[in-house]
Amino acid sequence: MIRAAIVTVSDSVVAGTREDRSGPALRDRVHALGWMVSAMELVADESGEIAGILGRLADSGEVAVILTTGGTGVAPRDVTPEATRGVIEREIPGLGELMRAEGLKLTPTAVLSRGLAGIRGRTLIVNLPGSPKGAVESFDAIAKLVPHILDLLEGRTSHGDVSN
Repeated sequence: MIRAAIVTVSDSVVAGTREDRSGPALRDRVHALGWMVSAMELVADESGEIAGILGRLADSGEVAVILTTGGTGVAPRDVTPEATRGVIEREIPGLGELMRAEGLKLTPTAVLSRGLAGIRGRTLIVNLPGSPKGAVESFDAIAKLVPHILDLLEGRTSHGDVSN
């Protein structure tokens, strides 16, 4: 079973002025795939705090995937990709490209998402948009690849069909 953590990045959610809808939407989607969510975290749009949470979760050995939601746009406080880039050891550019390409089929603003994906140790970290719809659609664009990525990180390097 794939164990995931979900990190919502939002000043307003942390301040209590807005409800977190993206984190729970992702949790429901992850559960629908049969994965387990073992941690849900909230953090303000502060690069150091975001990096700290991502590093702690990745290094814990308790989760295989960390999904962030929020902070991927072009507003001045949107710093999730920069924080993530400082934590990962290797970037996987194709996942961000795929999320934007699939998102563009549904909404023209999908190309404004700067979300990225990468690896720290044996943990996959993926940045998703902050809207519930954008987060779930972006996740769905890459979800079928995640088990294969995790197999590769664990040394299982057969290249089976991931098209299903």
